[in-house]
Amino acid sequence: MTLMGVVYYPEHWERAMWENDAELMARTGVRVVRLAEFAWSLLEPKEGVYDFAWLDEAIELFHRQGIQVVLGTPTCTPPNWLTERYPDVLPVDVHLKTRQAGVRGHRCYNSPSMRRFSATIVRKMAERYAAHPAVIGWQIDNEFGLNECCCPHCEARFREWAKDKYGSLEALNRAWGTVVWSGTYSEWEQIKPPLGGTAFKNPSYLLDWKRFETDAVVAFQQLQLDVLRETCPGHFVTHNIWSYPMALDYYRLCAPLDFASLDYYPNTSLEKAGTSGYGGALTLDLARGIKRRGFWIMETISGPPGCWFPMWRTPQPGFIRAFAWQCIARGAEAVVHFQWRSAPVGAEQFWHGLIDHSNVPGRRYEEYAGLCEEVNRLSGTLDGSEVAGEAAILHSHELYNAFQIQPQAEGMDYFDNLKLYHRALTKLGILTDAVNAAEDLSGYRLIVAPSLYLLDEERAKHLEDCARNGATVILTNRTGVKNDNNVCWIRPLPGPLAEAAGVTVSEYDPIGGELHAMVDKQGNSYACSQWCDILTPAGAEPIAWYDDDFFAGQPAVTVRKLGKGRVVYIGTVAEERYYIELFRELADEIGLTRLDGLPEGVQISVRRKGQTRYLFVLNLSRKRQEVSLGGTFASVLTESRVGPALTLEPYGVEIVEWIE
Repeated sequence: MTLMGVVYYPEHWERAMWENDAELMARTGVRVVRLAEFAWSLLEPKEGVYDFAWLDEAIELFHRQGIQVVLGTPTCTPPNWLTERYPDVLPVDVHLKTRQAGVRGHRCYNSPSMRRFSATIVRKMAERYAAHPAVIGWQIDNEFGLNECCCPHCEARFREWAKDKYGSLEALNRAWGTVVWSGTYSEWEQIKPPLGGTAFKNPSYLLDWKRFETDAVVAFQQLQLDVLRETCPGHFVTHNIWSYPMALDYYRLCAPLDFASLDYYPNTSLEKAGTSGYGGALTLDLARGIKRRGFWIMETISGPPGCWFPMWRTPQPGFIRAFAWQCIARGAEAVVHFQWRSAPVGAEQFWHGLIDHSNVPGRRYEEYAGLCEEVNRLSGTLDGSEVAGEAAILHSHELYNAFQIQPQAEGMDYFDNLKLYHRALTKLGILTDAVNAAEDLSGYRLIVAPSLYLLDEERAKHLEDCARNGATVILTNRTGVKNDNNVCWIRPLPGPLAEAAGVTVSEYDPIGGELHAMVDKQGNSYACSQWCDILTPAGAEPIAWYDDDFFAGQPAVTVRKLGKGRVVYIGTVAEERYYIELFRELADEIGLTRLDGLPEGVQISVRRKGQTRYLFVLNLSRKRQEVSLGGTFASVLTESRVGPALTLEPYGVEIVEWIE
């Protein structure tokens, strides 16, 4: 069942409003609400003094209306009595200055006081609501991130983390290459967080610091998860991640959870409208890829956001509906809108809800009500259907962190390039999963592996095996540069994949923002930038060449047949048009499912249920678009026949039972 929901803060409103809100939500079609994730100071107004009466009343009101409840643990917002009485709760920055309480997130994950009081408030909540029939699950904390804390507790834990990983100082010094700049450690006490003063620090050390920080978040989450698993075994537990790119490793964070949840805010402003839907498609595919299953949208757009930045444009008519269906099309099992009503107080007064401060339901609310009717009506039909891509694009938080530590060329951005490749796949209508670069990739027929900068022999062997077993594996520049310790391989690039790719990099040129040219076998010319690997084939066949500079005529792209499959190596970053042409040719040769001729801004996705396929066609643009379906099909939305030509109004949506 696909659930429609809203975020609601009863503590923001007079009690007299609660019942009317719950009744209107029920009539609207709301099936679930999220409560209490920022309410610690109300739940525990003084140390050891608890007040759950208000939350009891709110939950009971929703229960009477048949609305289910997800409770948030309130550990993102330590109350003032806690930070005042136990100052170790507050994080310390790289200059050893305490970061004082602000809007939220003012806590050190390794603080003994923070961990002790967090476990206590979570246990109190869990014990109270474990048996309540309205409560179905928990969201731990809110939008975890790395807080770069350098307090004594973090220093001590980092040192222990390094001891556990390396066992000896000799092994650590060897792994980090501390011989450079006389950085060798002779005592464990010399190992500290990356304090301020200089940004030029050992890259192996900095990458391990990021890994340690992720482990600190995971451990803080785990202490809450242990309480919830013990006390509420029948409830699900999730966490709402905050979009991408992110230094925190979401794959590790979400591994012990029942499913991942995502806070998704597609941009409404005109200058972002052309790319927002494509970037959002990648974000949603990444959320699905975290656990390779369906996920929840725990927050999404209800009106123009505005908080610490000027407000965005208000969502155009149809925007809220279209982007909610985009979420469902790409695997969301619940869509929770933030928030029911715009807050009258606090920092998020202008992060607008479905109902404005006027408290008069308007256009956005009416659109949402219509959306709820559609989703609730089709929930049974779509229940049990799954999104399954035939192609995969690989993603890694470790790679993101490594490139952040050592930028490779002006304007070269790991995640922006990932968006470039994914956008080309999306425009071609190729069904694509975005998955952890460390996952098993068996079964995918097209694998796009952007810039595997950190690469060990085992991962290289797996990609080679995928190609030998029939996959087309696409590698790009800056592959095989370093091992997992962030230490350069002493071998020709692309390192452990050079033999499989049948090519080596004889020289490279970090061209940055300069535009260069390359030409393919058909004589088509394309712009390229950021980086140029000058390639020497060793079994591979060139399929594109540079067309200027001192390396004019040298191979830029190669392909090597390998077993039943092949390996493509792209030594530069080309304009989008090149990837669309290349991916189209490769996909058609492989026989991938796709819908040809999609207009700009129109996306498709397919959910499978047994032998039935549901094709979602979404116009995420501000203009009317026409799409060729290649046949006439039954509309799930309107129970009519549509096609072969389909006209979609701005932000129009269609769902059909699809037979290829």
